[in-house]
Amino acid sequence: MTRSVARLLAESLEAHDVDQIFCVPGESYVGLINALTDMNSLRLIVCRHEGGAGFMAVADGRLRNRAGCCIVSRGPGLSNAMVSLHSAYHDATPMVMMVGQVERKDFGRQALQEQNYSRLLSDVTKSVIEVIDPDQASEAIARAFHLAESGTPGPVAVILPEDLFDEKTDVPVDQPRPRVLSGARAEDLDRLAEMLVKSERPLVLVGGALLADSLHEQSVYADLQRLAEEWVLPTSPTHRRPQLFDATHPHYGGYMGIRVPPALISEMKKADLMVVIGERLTDSVSQSYTFPAAPQPQLPLVHVWPDANEVGRVWRPDLGIAADPYEVVKALLQRGAPAGAEKRRGWVSGLHAIHRKLLAKEWEPTPDGVNFAAIVCEVDKHLAPDATVTSDAGNFGSFIHRYIGFKPGQIFLSAVVGAMGSGMPMAVAATLRRPGKQVVAFMGDGGALMAGNEIATAAQYGGAPIVIISDNRMYGTIGMHHHVRYPGRPFQESMKLTNPDFAAWARSFGAEGITIRDESEVADGIARAFAVKTKPVVVHCHTSAIQMSAWRRYEPA
Repeated sequence: MTRSVARLLAESLEAHDVDQIFCVPGESYVGLINALTDMNSLRLIVCRHEGGAGFMAVADGRLRNRAGCCIVSRGPGLSNAMVSLHSAYHDATPMVMMVGQVERKDFGRQALQEQNYSRLLSDVTKSVIEVIDPDQASEAIARAFHLAESGTPGPVAVILPEDLFDEKTDVPVDQPRPRVLSGARAEDLDRLAEMLVKSERPLVLVGGALLADSLHEQSVYADLQRLAEEWVLPTSPTHRRPQLFDATHPHYGGYMGIRVPPALISEMKKADLMVVIGERLTDSVSQSYTFPAAPQPQLPLVHVWPDANEVGRVWRPDLGIAADPYEVVKALLQRGAPAGAEKRRGWVSGLHAIHRKLLAKEWEPTPDGVNFAAIVCEVDKHLAPDATVTSDAGNFGSFIHRYIGFKPGQIFLSAVVGAMGSGMPMAVAATLRRPGKQVVAFMGDGGALMAGNEIATAAQYGGAPIVIISDNRMYGTIGMHHHVRYPGRPFQESMKLTNPDFAAWARSFGAEGITIRDESEVADGIARAFAVKTKPVVVHCHTSAIQMSAWRRYEPA
């Protein structure tokens, strides 16, 4: 059947189970927009900034454990979207970004907004696929989704010249490649089981690659808990993946995020074996490459990750297993509980006791605004068992991880790499992917004005996120770093921000706006926010700058 390349691309996206695409319309791919309007199964979400569109695709991909999809125009459009490519690449999140390009006859002339995308995107994508031949358009889409979701997941860019869309082709739709899952060798599983049996103080870290297949997500949670119970293992979710293990379960070994509190990390360092399942390992998780130490860990290390190129790249593991992490969990369960596992009961309960103490709903009032702990603890009272929580980057996020005990069934979305501006777009994506479900976004005053305009997208498409803005009138995280590195030096003025009335700002978009200025207003303000069901709501919280994080206060020299 002969049809336009644009139509073939639209059918190819449909074949790959893409049901919504995020974009900011651009002239370089208007031909594709024209074809997509005929596809009833595909919804085009028009955003307000390409960075927002990209972050929505990242979040949508993580919500489905499939590659999210967005389209951006050439030049400035792609440049705006690069922060989302950077995040997806470092977060190991699958995404396919289609990029408009100048007409083929103008290649190399530095035509309007022309760039060499293979060169520009080489360090923030897994692959850049340039489509020159109309007959390869569908093949390019199939290859892009396959690469994005295989091995170490990540973003793939497909470059589409403007004049390609109206070309005719009779090439059939290239169907999706079956997902290939690797499995561990029997001898590696034998050795892993032997190491666990001998260990008296093991530490198990679990990360996002455990959820590679959305069809088995609930089974992953259940089997991971069962493994912890039967093998008597302390299990710790890693940086910005807190929902992987029930924080109230007695085998929860503590949250292995950035800058783990001293009481917990000092106890963790008494471990005699570290087993890392589904976590790539980064400087954030490893406490700046100190635990495990890089490149030679100070304790035996087992690293399970689906990509052999990643295992051993930074750390030398005693046992590296390039396999689907969930397959390793299931294989251990099939072996049955080992004899003597009860010897670890005290080790597990000790770690969990420290974690529960850190999770306690305790804080001290602050004279310069509301201690954000009071806000987060109140929000936690209202969170549904299937709520989605998103967080922008900033020290305010430490309050989320200290005071909210996440459980499987709840979802946490954030840019693991720490990119600001992700909180609002990710919340919008969650409201569109999970309509009727509770979505709560936390962000600071800095991040709120980076991509907060995407609240307009939520309003346009009927999304109703609850947005909690911590306004301490400064770039708090950087202020903390300055204070720690250069004690006694002035820093407040250089970090200071001038902010709008965020409640009034919200109302200008048609959202509900609520203001909290004092701790006495917290309970009522948060209750009012959760009572709003049919439109976005923004809670403007005037918070303390003295309380720099959940663990640190500003102490003048």
